[in-house]
Amino acid sequence: MGAAVTAEPAVAPGLVDAHHHVWDLSVRDQEWITGDALAPIRRNFSLADLLPEARAAGVTATVLVQTVTVAEETPEFLALAAGSDLVAGVVGWTDLTSPDVADALAETRELPGGQHLVGIRHQVQGEPDPQWLLRPDVRRGLAAVGAAGLAYDLVVLPHQLVACVEAARGHPELTFVLDHLGKPPIASGALEPWATAVRSLAALPNTVCKLSGLVTEADPRTWTVDDLRPYADTVLDAFGPDRLMFGSDWPVCTLAASYAEVVDAARKLTDSLTESERADLFAGTAARVYRLRLSEAS
Repeated sequence: MGAAVTAEPAVAPGLVDAHHHVWDLSVRDQEWITGDALAPIRRNFSLADLLPEARAAGVTATVLVQTVTVAEETPEFLALAAGSDLVAGVVGWTDLTSPDVADALAETRELPGGQHLVGIRHQVQGEPDPQWLLRPDVRRGLAAVGAAGLAYDLVVLPHQLVACVEAARGHPELTFVLDHLGKPPIASGALEPWATAVRSLAALPNTVCKLSGLVTEADPRTWTVDDLRPYADTVLDAFGPDRLMFGSDWPVCTLAASYAEVVDAARKLTDSLTESERADLFAGTAARVYRLRLSEAS
């Protein structure tokens, strides 16, 4: 799906938030929300909660991203997108290791809202095998994602970036989207070996990166924009604005910052860009990579 990086969106986009979540604990548990640090987000978050904050920040379209490895979540998200004038795309989940993954993707697209499916993601960060992406069954699944014209979101830890590079090199037809910069250790201030690994990934033309998730990788109580800047500068230099997209990571970001503060931090981190470059990072890249069909209102 390398062509997805350069494909034109339907219309000129407004501000796009390319990464957020919602969940309802009465529908299903979010088993990853455990411990005191995550306690503030162990409650329901809906599109109705997000809408006023997004609109106030100038966001006119979003991409809703999966949270759990449960097949039922993706149809629910597609139905939400179908009934929303905010959600333009859904990054869902499917079992990449299944021999029937191609059929599962095709069936998902026939569901209500199926036209909003723009990508697939799996919590690779939780896999104990650092080479999980390179397993033969997973690679077969990645090939099916590419053949379906979808992107693949990478949610990984820094030590898993080496496998990401090999997977992206082995699937030039598929666009890989690195979530949250690959979760660099911002709180520690260390750049290496993360920076070298992320530059290796960026060297491949079928990769893009989300400028997202920074505030929660920093110290959530004391972070400043200056703490985030070395990491943002690294991906700006490695990928360029036309292969970067803004994402809020709401509501996870609320552990460290409000929605408005996350948007403001992203603007400050990109204050050296031209107007055209900022348009790419804050909308154009997401519209191209995810092939978002944005309304005129967006």
